[in-house]
Amino acid sequence: MGIIELKQVDKIYTGAVNTQVLFGIDLVFEEGSCNSIVGTSGSGKSTLLHIIGTLDRPTRGQVLINGQRTDSMDKNQLAELRNETIGFVFQFHHLLPEFTAMENVVIPYLIQKRRLTKEILKRVDELFEMLGISDVKHNPAMKMSGGQQQRTAIARALINNPKIILADEPTGNLDSETAERICKLFREIINRYQTTFIIVTHDYRVAEHTQRIVEIKDGRINTDKSE
Repeated sequence: MGIIELKQVDKIYTGAVNTQVLFGIDLVFEEGSCNSIVGTSGSGKSTLLHIIGTLDRPTRGQVLINGQRTDSMDKNQLAELRNETIGFVFQFHHLLPEFTAMENVVIPYLIQKRRLTKEILKRVDELFEMLGISDVKHNPAMKMSGGQQQRTAIARALINNPKIILADEPTGNLDSETAERICKLFREIINRYQTTFIIVTHDYRVAEHTQRIVEIKDGRINTDKSE
């Protein structure tokens, strides 16, 4: 049993015309693995990531995280699971521009109404050092480079020590050199924390940094290759 399991997942968007975007998806992701989901625009890869991350629900099928059925949870249960188990990294990092890097990073921790302890501040320092952004720790987000902002977003995703990181086009706004550095950081995070990574990307150069590449085409698994 993997840390994430999808069993016969369909997704249909209803409207004037019903549109099915996922068809019978069966996938298992192992703990501590680095995976990518690739495909062209409209292939269904982002919808699949949102279902894995409990931001959307399947129309049919089962989604299990750590052995728990998420497709039958209510909104409060899903919110708690997300905050405790899943970290998100997006193409647009969604930092609060007036807040410092450190203030942005501790937001998921404070959402749980916990006080900042010496231990959590030590973890912040550890993450900033690992990600190479200690020198901008007290800078407002608006006064950091794109690469620094994305690494701050990665630190924010890691602050609650999640078992899973879901990254949607995390290098899409970065130059090739910075993108390469971010990909190497993902592997370092896996080695240090045994975090499970799933990266959605249209860039096969990014996917090649992962251990497994799942290609989605027209809402179905086209290929599934492991290194």
